Amino acid sequence: MFNKLKDKLSGFKKSLGSTIDEKAVPIEKTEVPVDAKPIAEDTRELERKPEKKVGFAQKAKSLVFEREVFLSESDLEDPLWELEMALLESDLAISVAEAIVESVKTELVGTSKKIGRNTGDIVEQALKNAIYNVMSANIFDFDEFIKNAPKPVNVVFIGINGTGKTTSIAKLSKRLKDMNYSVVIAAGDTFRAGAIDQIAIHAERIGVKLIKQQEGSDPAAVVYDAVQYAKGHGVDVVLSDTAGRMHTNVNLMAQLQKVCRVTPPDLLIFVDEAVAGNDAVERASQFNDAIPIDGSILTKTDADAKGGSAISIAYITGKPILFLGMGQGYDDLQKFDPEWFVNQLFE
Repeated sequence: MFNKLKDKLSGFKKSLGSTIDEKAVPIEKTEVPVDAKPIAEDTRELERKPEKKVGFAQKAKSLVFEREVFLSESDLEDPLWELEMALLESDLAISVAEAIVESVKTELVGTSKKIGRNTGDIVEQALKNAIYNVMSANIFDFDEFIKNAPKPVNVVFIGINGTGKTTSIAKLSKRLKDMNYSVVIAAGDTFRAGAIDQIAIHAERIGVKLIKQQEGSDPAAVVYDAVQYAKGHGVDVVLSDTAGRMHTNVNLMAQLQKVCRVTPPDLLIFVDEAVAGNDAVERASQFNDAIPIDGSILTKTDADAKGGSAISIAYITGKPILFLGMGQGYDDLQKFDPEWFVNQLFE
C-alpha cells in the first residue's frame, strides 16, 4: 500500500538529508563568541527553545549540541522542487502538493536545528507534519455523530458507477449493527439493472431490513419510505443507496437533488476508488460543487500504490474522509485516522 509514494518520500529524505549533512556544523567551543554567556547557561536556554530563528551573527551561539544546521531558502530550492514533482507523480492535486511543499519549506528554512545521528529524522518530521496538517484540517467523527444525532439518521451515498458504493453501504451496515445500532437500507438505485437484487443479497447476508420498490421507481420515494419505516419502527440509521452518476448528467443530478429535497439527508457521503487517483479527486470536487457533500469513503485503499487521492480529497473538498475500504470482506472498512495514514507512508 502506497509503495510508490513511500519510495518518492524516501528519495526526498535522502536528497535533503545529504544537504543537511553537508551544512551541519560540529560542536566547537572556539566558535562561541567571547562575550557570549557560559556554555551551560546557553544550553539551558536552547533546551527551553530548541528551534529559534537566528541571524548569521547568532548562529555560533547555538552550536552547543552534537551538530546543528541552518538551512537557507537556496539550500532547499532543488530538493523542494524534486519533492513537488514526486508528489504530483503520486497523484496529488497541484494545490495540495504546493501546500505540502510550502509547509516543509516553512518548517525548515531559516531555523537553527539540532541534529542527532540521523539527519533524515528532521526531514521526515517536517514531511509528516505537512501531510498530517493537510489531511486533518477537517476531522469528523462518524461514530460520535451517529451516537448523538436524533434518530433515525439518514445517510445518503453518492458517486459514479462501479466504485464500490453498494459494497460500502453493506460494510457500514455491518459495522453499525456490530455497534448495536438498528439499520435499514434504502434501495434507491432504481436506475441500474440488477442494483436492487445486488443490495438485497447484502442486506440478507448482514441481516438488516431492505426497503425497495420496482426497478425504474422514483428513488426519492424509496428513500422517503425507508425513513418513514425507520421512524415507525424505532430504527436508528437509514443507509440510502443511489444510482451512480456523473455530475454532468443533468437528469440524474436533478433526481439526486429531488432525493435530498424530499428527505434531507443528515449526511451525504461521496464514494470513490482510491486507485482512481486524480480522477477521484476531480469527481469529488465536482460533486461537492453540485451538491455539497459531508465526507468521503475511499474504496480499494489496500490496492493503492500512490496514496495521492486520499491526501488530496479532504483538502480539495474541504470535507473529511470518513472511512477507507481495505478489502472485500464486510469487516474491511477502516475508520479514517490521519495519524495512522501518515505513519503508513514512513513505516
